[in-house]
Amino acid sequence: MPTELTEIKIPVEKLELGMHVIRLDKPWEETDFLIQGFVIQDRKTLQELTEQCSHVYIEGRVTHNLAPAQLRTQEPPKEKKGLFSRFSRSRPTPPADAKSGKSLQGPPPAEKRVRYINKIPTERELPEAKGTYDFAKTTVVNIMDGIRLGRTIDMNQARATVTRIVDSVLRNKDALAWLTRIKNKDEYTAEHSLNVSILAATFARHLGHTEEEIAIIALGGLLHDVGKAKIPTEILNKEGRLTNEEFALMRQHAVFGRNLLMSAASKDKITIDIAHSHHERVDGKGYPRKLQAHQIPYYAKVIAIADTYDAITSNRCYDSGRSSMEALDIIYHVKGEQFDEALALEFIRCIGVYPPGAIVEMNTGEVGLVVNTHEQSKLKPRILMVLDKNKERVAAQFVDLAKISQGVAFSIKRELINGSHGVFLEDFLKRGSLFKPSGDSPA
Repeated sequence: MPTELTEIKIPVEKLELGMHVIRLDKPWEETDFLIQGFVIQDRKTLQELTEQCSHVYIEGRVTHNLAPAQLRTQEPPKEKKGLFSRFSRSRPTPPADAKSGKSLQGPPPAEKRVRYINKIPTERELPEAKGTYDFAKTTVVNIMDGIRLGRTIDMNQARATVTRIVDSVLRNKDALAWLTRIKNKDEYTAEHSLNVSILAATFARHLGHTEEEIAIIALGGLLHDVGKAKIPTEILNKEGRLTNEEFALMRQHAVFGRNLLMSAASKDKITIDIAHSHHERVDGKGYPRKLQAHQIPYYAKVIAIADTYDAITSNRCYDSGRSSMEALDIIYHVKGEQFDEALALEFIRCIGVYPPGAIVEMNTGEVGLVVNTHEQSKLKPRILMVLDKNKERVAAQFVDLAKISQGVAFSIKRELINGSHGVFLEDFLKRGSLFKPSGDSPA
């Protein structure tokens, strides 16, 4: 008999392992659950649901012409093992298998996307995110230095680092993204790898991937440029234009990265593919293999966009960083040639016009820092105002443009570069100004 999926209300005491919870009896924001919708895969989750809800709604299959009592729910999924197995409380669709190399072909379809919410405010997550960022940067430095000394890559350390990154991104999508805006030219190689990991994890969250898939993508981002450890530092740090010979050697970092990851004690097929293919282009003009669009692994397409965005917005030895808007404009104009068009457009939506950490000038002259954005109001972020209309310092105060009363003409005029009018992101982070400002202003 024909069946169809339906929503079933069920008391929490009747929940069982394997049931797919799609709705609660209260807003998700009022609970401790990081994601909206997940499969119950352990007793701890059952206990948490029992403590926080009286009933929930699950996804079930109803068979027509049968009594309601004969409704059938999904069979419990098989236990997942392997890479990042703890990232499994999400949805029933099997994640990519990092060990077997069975990679996804694209982002999840709309009906299977995991919807995430920020569980804590950006200013509360920032101190923890700063610790994670510093820890992760040290990991990258150690990995690159180790390669230069002839050591193999410590994949366990890399995975432990990615676990912390993903945990932070799932708690709040803006805090670590905020830290990627602080650029140090002398630490570009390490910071770039870390920033790409963070941006890729944030992008994967935006695309609705499961936690395990986000972790796999973030790991690929963290290690995508390990091959550069085999490039002479005088070429990596050269301020002038590279010679043809130097440029040809620089391009070999993708092959070097593949070989290094292949020799790691714990091989990871997807991470190897990302390192090898993140400079391929959908028009077939990339390197090192000139792959056609359909031949480029999906994960590598994701990393390629995050890689380019961070590179454009960073201060490098041969070029000054550009604004986020300029970087997104460049990505937009090469979509369908360099990047997968659909992914490029989604990345632009993910970052938004004024991303976390952007320094912005208001139409009335004030200057502030974008603290976090709103999914439905990308042009109206929450801002920490730091300068008045005369560009004089004022007591830091939050202003949420999405909550401003109708009729009040208060909007962002433009994005400024870091250091404009004496406003440096790193100074506010060091002083803790983002952690103890006055309350939100209704403007």
